[in-house]
Amino acid sequence: MPIYIAMLRGINVGGHNKIKMEELRVSLEALSFKQVQTYIQSGNAVFRSGKLSPASLAQNIEQKILADFGFSPLVITRSAEELGAVIAANPFLKEHRLDPAKLHAVFLAEPPTPAATTELLSLTAPPDLSHLSKREIYLFLPNGMSQSTLWNNPIERRLLKRATTRNWNTVTALYKMAQALV
Repeated sequence: MPIYIAMLRGINVGGHNKIKMEELRVSLEALSFKQVQTYIQSGNAVFRSGKLSPASLAQNIEQKILADFGFSPLVITRSAEELGAVIAANPFLKEHRLDPAKLHAVFLAEPPTPAATTELLSLTAPPDLSHLSKREIYLFLPNGMSQSTLWNNPIERRLLKRATTRNWNTVTALYKMAQALV
């Protein structure tokens, strides 16, 4: 059975869209997912499931959360292999001067249009760095997320409505959890 990672957007943030992780595990197990594990309170899960596309899994999870909790967050899923490829492709890991604690990955539900790509990358101002791959945006934000010119720009929020961001520690922890299920 393949291993997948689900990342829910906007869970348990500012007292909104509250889901206890034990309740999320039970909800996902009701979808016949196996070995369900969650990571921190922001809506991350690792599990085994029958072979489905990550988009189909995301849709199933969104519908289940709506039925169980009364709201429908965006869910981004990746297979364990895809998440491993995301980690391997991070261009900023090769630059030793960059602090991994300042790295983030933005996971996109679908590839952006060329126009959106150009617009988004043009928003990145020093000292921030960004790099777009097929369905992820890698960010290096040395002054933190809240001080980033990229993150505080309303155009960015418009372009990334179907995306969720994870810090690099969370990305690597989720991958380690997926590897432990092998």
